[in-house]
Amino acid sequence: MSIHPSAVIAPGAVVPGSCTVGPFSTIGPHVVLGEGCILVSHVVLDGRTRIGARNTFHPFCAVGVAPQDLKYGGEPTELEIGDGNTIRENVTVSRGTAGGGGVTRIGSNCLLMAGVHIGHDSLVGSHCILANCATLAGHVIIEDYATVGAFSPVHQHCTVGTYAFIGG
Repeated sequence: MSIHPSAVIAPGAVVPGSCTVGPFSTIGPHVVLGEGCILVSHVVLDGRTRIGARNTFHPFCAVGVAPQDLKYGGEPTELEIGDGNTIRENVTVSRGTAGGGGVTRIGSNCLLMAGVHIGHDSLVGSHCILANCATLAGHVIIEDYATVGAFSPVHQHCTVGTYAFIGG
């Protein structure tokens, strides 16, 4: 295990020995990391977050943070992330809300480019690409192999179908 001395890992967090935790990263007490994950630097993983194997998190992403929903009252909601995803700089991923099913999910082998936001209770399939600054409001479904182009917002309660491409 490679953990930079400036990283903060809360008691209770699960970090396998095959993971790399870079400088100034923080991992909350309810986070479970899979094998071979890399936190480059300045990464925040929080909440009840389960992350699969071989995911890479780049600087200044905030993953598993509280939802941006005024109705959220601190309920123990979740985020689930599959395997082999690349989460680039400044990405934010909110966990679910009690009123929306309680879980946000991201599949496997996705690329979330810089500045992407995935809102609460959203479901992102596998092999998806969300280009720079694409934003998903809460309760959005992105099906497998879909691409959301740069600067494209997706309104809440919308579905982007399998292999669909949304351009900015």
